[in-house]
Amino acid sequence: MTGKIDKNHIDYLKLRAGLGRMSRREFMGRMGALGVSAAMAGTFYAEAVHAAGPVKGGTLRIGSVGGESTNSLDPAVAASQVPYHNLNQFGESLVNVDENGALDMRLAESVEASADAKTWMFKIRSGVEFHNGKPLTAEDVMRTMERHSNEDSKSGALGIMRGITSMKVEGDMFIVGLDTPNADLPYLMSDYHLMIQPDGGFDNPAAGIGTGPYMLEADEPGVRHLFKKNPNYWDSSRGHVDEVEILVINDTTARMGALQSGQVHIVNRVDPKVAALLDRAPGLSVKNVGGPGHYVFIMHCDTEPFANNDLRLALKYAIDRKDIVDKVLRGYGSVGNDMPINGAYPLFDESIPQREYDPEKAAEHYAKSGHDGSPIVLRVSDVAFPGAVEAAQLFQQTANAAGIPLELKREPGDGYWSEVWNVQPFCASYWGGRPVQDQMYSTAYMSSADWNDTRFKREDFDAKLLQARGELDLAKRKALYSEMGMMVRDEGGLICPMFNDFVEGVSDKVQGWVSDPTGELMSGIASHRVWLSA
Repeated sequence: MTGKIDKNHIDYLKLRAGLGRMSRREFMGRMGALGVSAAMAGTFYAEAVHAAGPVKGGTLRIGSVGGESTNSLDPAVAASQVPYHNLNQFGESLVNVDENGALDMRLAESVEASADAKTWMFKIRSGVEFHNGKPLTAEDVMRTMERHSNEDSKSGALGIMRGITSMKVEGDMFIVGLDTPNADLPYLMSDYHLMIQPDGGFDNPAAGIGTGPYMLEADEPGVRHLFKKNPNYWDSSRGHVDEVEILVINDTTARMGALQSGQVHIVNRVDPKVAALLDRAPGLSVKNVGGPGHYVFIMHCDTEPFANNDLRLALKYAIDRKDIVDKVLRGYGSVGNDMPINGAYPLFDESIPQREYDPEKAAEHYAKSGHDGSPIVLRVSDVAFPGAVEAAQLFQQTANAAGIPLELKREPGDGYWSEVWNVQPFCASYWGGRPVQDQMYSTAYMSSADWNDTRFKREDFDAKLLQARGELDLAKRKALYSEMGMMVRDEGGLICPMFNDFVEGVSDKVQGWVSDPTGELMSGIASHRVWLSA
C-alpha cells in the first residue's frame, strides 16, 4: 500500500490490540498492510497493550540461575537468586525501595520517626491475610524481627538487626528503638530476608507462607518452584498472572535457549557475550540497567595466608580491572575499586583514587608478605557470576605475571552457595548491592554480621558505621562513609574488579517492564508488576 496512512485507523488498531481483541500476529499483519514497518508496528503494539492496562491470567515462566538442591524457603538463609525470587513470590517486607530510590509502603502503611531518629513507628496495614488465612498483625511483624535478631537463625539480616535495642507493639503499631539515630532505618527494613511470616516463622520458617501475591504450589529445590495467584491479595494493582513458575536453569546456554524457544518468558543473568545477539532475536529483547550490583573475589581476613594484609594488597594490585570489565562485561558494567560502593549510592565519594593494575607493587607486597610460594587457591564456578571463570583466568594470568602463584579450582554449581561461598577462604561471588550504604556495610562488613563473607572485623570500622548512622549532617556522613570505603579498599578482603549491570532477557509477550537499578528482575518483583499479552 502506498500513500498517506490513516492515523485514525492506526489508533483504532492500537486500541483493539490494547483491549486484547487482536493477537500480536494479526496486529502486525494489519499494520504491515498499511505500509508500517515491523519495528514501528511493534512499538505501536507495545504502546497499545501497555496503555490499555494489565491483562489478567496466564502462567509466567522465569528461567533462573542460582538454584540448588539444598535451597530452603526460609527467608533467613536465602543466599542466591532462586531463593531470592521464591521469597518475592510468597513474601512481603514492611517496605520496598522503588525504581527511583524512594520508599514503597508495603505491609507498613506508613512510617514515622522521633525527632532524634532513634525511635521508629511502623503502622501495619489492616485487612491483610497470610496464605493460611491468619490476619496479619503487628505482633507477627515483631516476632519476625525477633527471629532475625536471634543468633541461631543465621539470618542474612542479622547485621541490620544489631542496632535495634528494643521492639514493641502498640495496637497496629510496630515500634523500634535504636541505640543510635539512623535516618536510613526504613531502607534497612526493605531487606529481602525480612519477609513477614505468621508468628515470625518460629514454628516452621521454611513453610513458604507469607502475604505475597502468589502462594506456594510446588517446591522442588534445584528443579522448579510453582506459585499460584493469591485470591485474597490486598493490592489489586499487583499480581496479574494466574501462576508463576520458576525453573532452575543454571547453565547459561540452556537458559538462553529456553528463552528463545519460548519455554520461559524471562531469564536472569544474560551473559554479556551473547546479550547483543540475543537482543536481535525475534520476539525478544535484552533489558539492562546499572546499579549497585558487583562481581567480586573475596578473601577471609582471618584465615592464612589472607590474614596478611600485604598478601591481600598484592592480589589487589595483581588484577587488571579494566581488562576484565572489557572482556567479561563488554559494556554492561563499570570498573570497581575494591569497595562495595559506587555512584549508585547518593553519598558516594568520587574523589577516592582508583586502584590500577600494578604488577610491580603487587610483587613488592607479595615479597613483603613472606608467603612461602605455595599455590594460592581461588575457587570459582559459573554460577558465581556470568563470566566468573573467564574473569578468574584473566586474574590468574596477571597475578602470575607479577610472580604470584594463583591457582584456580573450578567448583560445581550445585552446592556452591552452601559449601564454597562464606565457607572457603578465597572464592568468586557477587553482591546485588543495597539501597543505602548503611545497609550494605551492616550486612557484609560489620564485625558481627553473619554475612561478613570477608571476615573483615574491625572495631574502628564498626564505630564509624554507628557514628555515620547517627550523623544527620550529610556532608559529615559522606566523609565517614568515605573513610569506611578506604578502610575496606586498603585493609579488607574484598577484590572488586567490576560493578555489573543487571542484564535480563525478556519475551515481547511480557508487558509492563520497568527498569529498576535496585536489583535483578525489577528488584525481584517483576512477577508482581508485569503481565502477559495475548
